[in-house]
Amino acid sequence: MAGAVRQPIDVVALENHLEQNGLAIQRPFTLKQFGFGQSNPTYLITDANSNRYVLRKKPPGEILSQTAHQVEREYRMLHALEKTDIPVPKVFHLCEDATVIGTAFYVMEFLDGRFITDPYMPGVTAEHRREMWRDAVRTLVKLHQIDYKAVGLGGLSKHHGFYDRQIRTLLRIAQSQAQAVNVRTNAPLGALPHLEEVAEFFKTRQPGDRSTIVHGDFKIDNIVFHKTEPRVIGVLDWEMATIGHPLSDAVHLLSPLFEGGGSGTPVPDDRANSAIIPGLPTLQDALGWYQEDSRYDVRVDLEWGVAFAHFRGSVIAQGIAARYVTGQSKSPGAKEWADGLDARAQLMWETVRKLRESYSRLERL
Repeated sequence: MAGAVRQPIDVVALENHLEQNGLAIQRPFTLKQFGFGQSNPTYLITDANSNRYVLRKKPPGEILSQTAHQVEREYRMLHALEKTDIPVPKVFHLCEDATVIGTAFYVMEFLDGRFITDPYMPGVTAEHRREMWRDAVRTLVKLHQIDYKAVGLGGLSKHHGFYDRQIRTLLRIAQSQAQAVNVRTNAPLGALPHLEEVAEFFKTRQPGDRSTIVHGDFKIDNIVFHKTEPRVIGVLDWEMATIGHPLSDAVHLLSPLFEGGGSGTPVPDDRANSAIIPGLPTLQDALGWYQEDSRYDVRVDLEWGVAFAHFRGSVIAQGIAARYVTGQSKSPGAKEWADGLDARAQLMWETVRKLRESYSRLERL
């Protein structure tokens, strides 16, 4: 999955820095860039002894959001989680000095497993497809059950009021991203539709507060599976991890099991998915697994959680679009995200509007 380097870095400077800091990575290096990593450019390092490592760095140029691209936070998360039974790659070095290769970066272990970008897992047997999904849910519950204070992560954020914090942060980020100027047209990207109205709805309607570690982007393509066995050997991309409500992670992971691949409407009779894709769990299967392992029934908060996921996802998509139009991101998928932003934002508004109307009808009964 690694290919040509789209965003060059000074390899000699990197070699000198790692050598000076005692890392046993033999020079000269060869460098490739992974296709994934819309937020932080990610590279495969192969040293002179054919040992492989991964480098994650901030994107070049001006950072539109100070809460995004936090490779330092990601490094510290991975370091803390090495003490737990959550499978994560071992981290070797964090460099916060932007003068070395242009931005902060860290180096971690390369996990030699399966990176599956399609959540429906084509090419996987029905038995393995089901068990891989089962282990993904199992791993998520393990994360949500960690005593975050005991592993030194109590300072990640406040321990309560997750969704209020998210709303404030997302509003601030969205307003900043709207000012991004397209280098080709010299026009600003523009605001998401009905942003203030959507935020106001979420401020006044929320599920009961809960407090766990949340990954922030827990999904199949951020998981590394064993090369031949149907089990998780690593979870990647921890830059958005915080202390928050487990509902957000559960909805994010299970969104491919919703009708239309995450359109926001749970499948009325989701056994149809299993008939089309043998071994793919139904939404109810996966929700049942989560409840069985965690004792939290996500179903009671599901509609609200799906609507909020559309809100958050639209802000994230807007950020990718902003990096694309400003020329900061050259990822092959960035243009696709930018082109699809209007449709995603419209879906967010329709989902929130329908949920708000359903609440109003219930109140009138």
